[in-house]
Amino acid sequence: MDELLSRITDSVRTVPDFPIEGVMFRDITPVLGEPGLISSITDRFVTDLKQLGWKPDSVVGPEARGFIFGPLLADRLGCGFVPVRKPGKLPSSTRRVEYSLEYGSNALEIHEDAIQPGQRVVIIDDLLATGGTISACARLCEELGAEVLGALFLIELDGLGAREAIEPVNAHALLSYPA
Repeated sequence: MDELLSRITDSVRTVPDFPIEGVMFRDITPVLGEPGLISSITDRFVTDLKQLGWKPDSVVGPEARGFIFGPLLADRLGCGFVPVRKPGKLPSSTRRVEYSLEYGSNALEIHEDAIQPGQRVVIIDDLLATGGTISACARLCEELGAEVLGALFLIELDGLGAREAIEPVNAHALLSYPA
């Protein structure tokens, strides 16, 4: 493990039995409070994207933690950021998709004009658990005609079948933890 990954690991807080009994919640709030760490994480994502050969025209991020990492990455890449939000939060015409969460179900929306047909996108979020949110984001992007190059995560929870759930979308996570 390199120095950056060690810093992230040292900053992630594990909260047992949250939000329900038996769950080991990986809290990235301390990561966000560590000076310079978000910038270093963004730099790593840029490097990893180059190594993966993913050259997006836009970065897509679901509410809420995708809003933290997504705009920073888009800025570094010199491309746009596309927010994906909970229902009723976007002011113009939207596409909507319903999906399953680790602890229930929800829906997401994207502006109909946010992505143009043929654009290449990368989805970014803080955590990959069951894959429901990312599958929903990918579906929205594909409905608008985008090519989803892959999805980036700070943390992946192993053992929940997320990679299989989001196929054919490729996933890249900086850290992994047992579910």
